[in-house]
Amino acid sequence: MMAEFTAHRVRIVAAGLVFLLTSGCGGPAEGPEEAIRAWVEAGHEAAEAKDRSALLDMISPAYTDSRGNSRKDIGNMMRFYFLRQDKVVLITHIDELEVIDDSAAELVLQVGMAGSNNNALGFSADAYRFEMELVRDGDEWLLIAARWGGLGNDVY
Repeated sequence: MMAEFTAHRVRIVAAGLVFLLTSGCGGPAEGPEEAIRAWVEAGHEAAEAKDRSALLDMISPAYTDSRGNSRKDIGNMMRFYFLRQDKVVLITHIDELEVIDDSAAELVLQVGMAGSNNNALGFSADAYRFEMELVRDGDEWLLIAARWGGLGNDVY
């Protein structure tokens, strides 16, 4: 039972971080909203490539969440998830995006994720809702906090 809970928690966090942590693709030539959309797309690509390093670069060293996770904790969850999956496929949809004073943003993202692995069925699939807070650091957007939960469930 505890192993199932831990694996489920890792999947949730990994999925969220995958999208949240793609390197800041915003340059001065584009507006904040476009830069954040590019950030989400870069996270999507990094997650599917299982590029943990690129995803971690998207997270602020000051990251914290309501579960008490730090940036390091999220990195460990991604490591565990990526090791368990042979292939990762994501479908993302931005539900809400609000930029605050060009220096902060709130993002609500739906993520469908599937992974091929060597379990009994050979794959696993889940869908999550992520509520993320981003801050602008120079030309980069960084994830500073996040909450998530399964689609149809409360975000926590």
